[in-house]
Amino acid sequence: MSTPIPLSQENLPQLSTAIARPTYDRSKLKTGIVHIGVGGFHRSHEAYYTDALMNSGDFSQWGICGVGLREPDRKIATILEQQDYLYTLIVRHPGGKIENRVIGSLVDFMMGIDDPQAVIDRMANPDTKIVSLTITEGGYNVDADSGEFDMANPEAQHDLQNPQQPKLAFGYLTAALRQRRDKGIPAFTVQSCDNIQHNGNLTRKMVLGFARQQDPELAQWIEREVCFPNAMVDRITPVTTAADISYLEQEMGLQDQWPVTCEPFCQWVIEDDFCDGRPAWENVGAQFVPDVTPYEKMKIRLLNAGHSVLGILGSIYGHQTIDECVSDELFATYLRQFMDIEATPVLDAVEGIDLDAYKDTLIERFGNPNIKDKLSRICLESSSKLPVFLIPTITENLERGGSIQYAALVIATWCWYSDQEVNQYNKELEIIDGKRAELHQAAAATRDDPLSFLRLTSVFGELAKNERFAKVYTEMINKIYEDPDVSLQMRKIVKANQ
Repeated sequence: MSTPIPLSQENLPQLSTAIARPTYDRSKLKTGIVHIGVGGFHRSHEAYYTDALMNSGDFSQWGICGVGLREPDRKIATILEQQDYLYTLIVRHPGGKIENRVIGSLVDFMMGIDDPQAVIDRMANPDTKIVSLTITEGGYNVDADSGEFDMANPEAQHDLQNPQQPKLAFGYLTAALRQRRDKGIPAFTVQSCDNIQHNGNLTRKMVLGFARQQDPELAQWIEREVCFPNAMVDRITPVTTAADISYLEQEMGLQDQWPVTCEPFCQWVIEDDFCDGRPAWENVGAQFVPDVTPYEKMKIRLLNAGHSVLGILGSIYGHQTIDECVSDELFATYLRQFMDIEATPVLDAVEGIDLDAYKDTLIERFGNPNIKDKLSRICLESSSKLPVFLIPTITENLERGGSIQYAALVIATWCWYSDQEVNQYNKELEIIDGKRAELHQAAAATRDDPLSFLRLTSVFGELAKNERFAKVYTEMINKIYEDPDVSLQMRKIVKANQ
């Protein structure tokens, strides 16, 4: 077999015709977007949409410069630089079809920890119209108790005292916006692409929370001049594996050190609120709307909550991936009943969306056997996810007298998961969560106090004080601690509602 061709701009003409590649002149691209947090999702979503737009015509002013703020970002920075900022998007369809496309919309990558001022200057450059973010739920530095910007964070304190050497995204944004204001350059739009309800509103609140502490006058200017559009983002993008790299080498003759695998489905619904221009992403499938709220609520309460339902229950049961869960009839039925009985009744009407058809599509997407989305990834930072994805559905159903059985079992199982940190076969679970120690400590006290886990108010709010939920949850806890085979309780709930 011939040696795979390393991915680079120079080598693009040599690639297999089975790999689509940029049709535009990348040497003419200007940086119009600076993006903080270049992970798999950014590369399968915003960078994908931008690449598609550039392939459709002259949109050369919208090149993307990636930014890493942490030492672990150095790996992707190094690889992208070696590959002229190119990477391959591997789109895997449920039926087995695979589409391969080299994405060319990334034009540069900067490491903030190496040269903070250079990153600030790039953001402050008049060519930069948008600074976008995928920094995950935990990156927004929200004080869990107050919901405000957490000024007690040592990095926030550092940024307060060292405006030109920030560590947090909000320090960078504030420094760059100050520079633009002082030079009379219009403000850029700050665009969150994170999977968070009202992500633009949250970003605005955090930026202003920090800026008011550092420079109240600048905060007033930001409040007046900067746009923070809300958006709903969706594309299942599992972590890249060695098998993905090997597939390109063996099947396509291409050496790409960090490709991205994703599903064919892709959705981006954005509020049209930009202060210094924007790409015409609607030309390539994005949807601009006046209010994204019903779309994001639908997605978070069905897709994201559905992922967590399968992730937590499936992890304890011994499943490894989302598609493995959905191929298990009990799990598929439980998920659909959760969506129909608990999630859907508390959703708003969504214009142009058939909710039953949307749920059918979700089950099909989750069941894609070619997207091996690991449950360990789904359960990553559950302490940040569940308060957004699942607990509001519980709260609203408690208020309206609706069903809480399905979600209560998930929370009770999460307690056992956090306490034991193994599945029902005593196999260690891969747990990555900023609150892992707190979760474990609270869960470990369950045998003495069945509501101990629920008393972690930074995650559960006041759920422990709700008599109805506490009663159902305690029943679930007793059963799971007696026998951690969650399928027993799942079957009872499913049977009772068939």
